[in-house]
Amino acid sequence: MASNWLTELTGATKPIIGMVHLPALPGTPLYDAAGGMRHVRDWVARDLDALQIGGIDAVMFCNENDRPYRLDADMASVAAMADVIASTRAELSVPFGVNVLWDPRATLAVAAASGAAFAREIFTGAFAGDFGLWVRTAGDAFRYRREIGAENVRLLFNINAEFAAQIAPRPLADVARSVVFSSMPDALCVSGPITGQPADASGLADVAQAVSGSGVPVLVNTGFRASNAAELLQYADGAVVGSSLKVDGITWNPVEESRVEELMRAVAATTETSH
Repeated sequence: MASNWLTELTGATKPIIGMVHLPALPGTPLYDAAGGMRHVRDWVARDLDALQIGGIDAVMFCNENDRPYRLDADMASVAAMADVIASTRAELSVPFGVNVLWDPRATLAVAAASGAAFAREIFTGAFAGDFGLWVRTAGDAFRYRREIGAENVRLLFNINAEFAAQIAPRPLADVARSVVFSSMPDALCVSGPITGQPADASGLADVAQAVSGSGVPVLVNTGFRASNAAELLQYADGAVVGSSLKVDGITWNPVEESRVEELMRAVAATTETSH
């Protein structure tokens, strides 16, 4: 596929963004008060090391274990995320992004403070699901991004929310076409129904076709693994991956370097075959 900003940022034909899932942060129910922030920093440093040694193209920091999730991030989470990313900056050898669940303003704030290249969130749409009613407007995100001087942060739009469904359902291809026209995304992320579950290949293909020629890359957002890389990368320009890189493929486990290497070999084989 043609070069885009993400390939230019990473130098990869089909960039793979590995998730750095933070343990539960202060103020959340699962926070390890005994281990404190040192435990969080040590966990992140270990996972980051495994991802980078394994050959990942980019990483994204996310407060994945701040369960049960909220739609408005607590100030403690924002502060902790900024602290943890700052603690890793000297070790980062790949571009990085940020996602503070499930709050666009908090995500942008941390991205701006940390120097992130990109940010992922639900920036637009109306959904109902596990967290109740979930309404986001891209205009608010773009205005806040300008207000805090973070125009250089690229925005990755989740166009189908995990754990939720559209209040007024439309075909995903129509959503993708509409979002590209009206909301100026830098990339579209296509998800399965929940973390770790793959996006539907036919839906992914429909999205890719719908926005073909727009210059907006389409990314697999959940359930990407070595076994389905060839199938899904037929349609996608790259992927975001978390759970399949963990020990036993379990989201809450540490990243396993050998799994990263296996995935990146599969991706390399796919991109070589496509040339």
